[in-house]
Amino acid sequence: MPSYSWNANHVAHLIQGKTTTTERMLYYSGHTHVDDGSTVTDFLPAERARGVTIQSAAITFHWPPLPENAGVATKTQKGGTALLSPSTAEHHTINLIDTPGHADFTFEVVRSLRILDGAVCILDGVAGVEAQTEKVWYQAAKYKIPKIIYINKLDRDGAAFGKTVQEIASRLYTWPAVCQIPWFEGGKGRFCGIGDVISLQAYRWEKGGDGKIVEKTYINNLQDSEPAFFAEMEKARFALIELLCNFDDILVERFFKADAIHRHVSAEDIVASLRRSVINPLANVVPVFGGASFRNIGVQPLLDAVVQLLPNPGETPNPEVSLGRTQGTLKQLLDGQLLSQNVQNNPSRTKSGKAMQERRSMAVVGNLDACALAFKVVHDSRRGALVYVRVYSGSIQRGNLLYNTNLQVTEPAQRLLRMYAQDSVDIPYLAAGQIGVIPGLKYARTGDTLISYVGASPKTGPPQPLNSLQLRPIEVPPAVFFASVESHSLGEQKSVKNALDLLIREDPSLQLSVDEESGQTLLSGMGEFHLEIAADRLTKDLKAKAAMGKIEIAYREALLFPSEPQTIMVDREIAGKRAKAGCTASVEPLAKEERDGSLLDDYDATILEGGNRITSSISTPHDPSGTLPAWNRKLPSQLTPETLHVALRNGALAALVRGITYPFPYHNVHVTITIDPRIQIFSTDSTQSALSTAAREATKAALRNAAQPGTAILEHVMNVTVSTDEASLGAVVKDLSSERGGHVMSLDDADETTSGVREDLPVIDLRKVYAPRDPFDGGTTFADQEQAVMNNSGRQRTIKARVPLREMMGYLKHLRSITAGRGSFIMSADRFERVSGQRERILQKELRGY
Repeated sequence: MPSYSWNANHVAHLIQGKTTTTERMLYYSGHTHVDDGSTVTDFLPAERARGVTIQSAAITFHWPPLPENAGVATKTQKGGTALLSPSTAEHHTINLIDTPGHADFTFEVVRSLRILDGAVCILDGVAGVEAQTEKVWYQAAKYKIPKIIYINKLDRDGAAFGKTVQEIASRLYTWPAVCQIPWFEGGKGRFCGIGDVISLQAYRWEKGGDGKIVEKTYINNLQDSEPAFFAEMEKARFALIELLCNFDDILVERFFKADAIHRHVSAEDIVASLRRSVINPLANVVPVFGGASFRNIGVQPLLDAVVQLLPNPGETPNPEVSLGRTQGTLKQLLDGQLLSQNVQNNPSRTKSGKAMQERRSMAVVGNLDACALAFKVVHDSRRGALVYVRVYSGSIQRGNLLYNTNLQVTEPAQRLLRMYAQDSVDIPYLAAGQIGVIPGLKYARTGDTLISYVGASPKTGPPQPLNSLQLRPIEVPPAVFFASVESHSLGEQKSVKNALDLLIREDPSLQLSVDEESGQTLLSGMGEFHLEIAADRLTKDLKAKAAMGKIEIAYREALLFPSEPQTIMVDREIAGKRAKAGCTASVEPLAKEERDGSLLDDYDATILEGGNRITSSISTPHDPSGTLPAWNRKLPSQLTPETLHVALRNGALAALVRGITYPFPYHNVHVTITIDPRIQIFSTDSTQSALSTAAREATKAALRNAAQPGTAILEHVMNVTVSTDEASLGAVVKDLSSERGGHVMSLDDADETTSGVREDLPVIDLRKVYAPRDPFDGGTTFADQEQAVMNNSGRQRTIKARVPLREMMGYLKHLRSITAGRGSFIMSADRFERVSGQRERILQKELRGY
């Protein structure tokens, strides 16, 4: 059996034990030695100071351990020792990414999910499924990533494995396949190990040990000493087989071959069925495991589950790619189907020309050596820029020239590294499915596609259409907070600008802009903590001598009325060359039905960008006087229809950066620009710069005209999800609705009989979900547990509300004070809405300063 590579990550809410679990995985794989309180993956000073993960960290290790690192032993009941049974004798390579749990760093999770093949979702056995966990779970579902769940911290007081399993069904809308159940000494003693439902074996870890000494017992031997645990294992095996048979016909056949006796179904058949169900998104089944990573319990079986159940790179869906306007998959490209489709979509070629181009394209694709996606850039003080890549086809060899299809530049891969958090090892190549690092690339950014092509020119790159090949990019969420950044002196401005550029290249969810009126540099981010960390990295890690101002809200300006058409003619020098061009612009509020879709052809183009729609048209209106010459449908040699539309669009977007009445960017504006080539384009003088300048000035004139009757201020309204206990529910609801001007949308209870809150997801009937009885809960049946939860004032409740972003400033500290530290929340941008009434008057007064 060949050795495979697994690309997986840990995702969860804040403080669920992701990093601790990662550290234990590294220890048992032989990568690290005994835990000394520091961590391998949280190596930034800010991470160690705050005790939370801020940026995702990649690390590579092997499981089972390589021979020189082996040594995890089990003690059989007879007292002998043997190696802990691995899932396979082959040593598998695991590329693991430890991701942040804080909502402000969601982009770190998103870009990791984009390139991984599987995920381990870690839950807190006490808190259960929390708000950020739900958010990340649905992001993983968007990318169709197979997942397994690990319920951590089962050693803590109040841990409830069964209740958490029910929440998996009710809040994550998936069927939990319980593969392990917790083992408590004597039924209600300390958490000492797990029962493996698949193999019908129990694993017990010694108290206070490092987790390497494990006592393995067959479940039949516990029938007398642990009768309750034995009975629960029987129930769990029955429930697991029943659940999998609902989704896997092959297991149904194996079940009947085993005389329809659940205990007689082999562990190998169950593992194979679980793997099929995990990889098949239609099955909607997630295996559930348990442990206590801090106490060194349950981590080795979790590693076995990763290599047994999660897919290797060859089993994942084919990545999406585009060639210009043609969409498809990478496999279709390599098979030639996408190139054929791209040629047929080209309207400018004749039938014979298309046939010739199709033959040439097929020859071109054979020279494609490798295709990779850059998903992360990290600045290292010693090695410079480290570009993390995932290779999707072929292999990147050391010294290969890599063409960046997004930026149209070529750079050499002088070194290739395999990362171990902040440490690295040089390697000769990166094969398909692998994750590695290319140091020294000057231009590559997050989301860029890098290709290696045999015989490509260092200057022009590969031939068409491969020079436009792009893997699906990584979506960057809009920033909602901003703060000014000022250098300590004029002499420091350049170094501060360079440091900010490095920061933006590392984290594209940070955005940089300059206020045209004040000249201030503004840094925008996803939240208060996000900007706080950015300021810390800017001054301490990048040594920039600068200060960050007060964190503020990113408002927008909107039109209330349309403008009259405004025509502008530009005739002056730009960058030492004569520039002459004109155009006509008009603006109006963007209608709801216009907020989707785009169009591009030779004469008309429309695109939605930044919440505004830009429409540009080449128009030759009727001339009643007959003095204008007829247009021969040709443009000057320096222009094509596409470059003309791009120039006009860029000019319009530049005009929308700052409002006329308020110092905020525009939102929900429809800009229409028309250009008559007979009278507004002047041979070689009408450059792209001239057209952009004309479009910008015409759009600004139209905005001034539309602003005369007045404009409106828009603010971000956030979708807020608060998790709190029943006792604090009233205080939280009152605070959101009365004190913060929010609108409570729903009060959800994770223990309802069915989970039908989200209409786009399947309903899970909780009466059919197996969840083992929690030993410290008085209920003995599902109904008893449900009633006990109903009578428990400490049960978790979820509040969903829409609240203005301004009112959420500093909310986490306030929430913890009114919930005695038990509340948590996440929020995401819903849409912009107009500020009105008293809140509008207060904001206008603040902007005026009096």
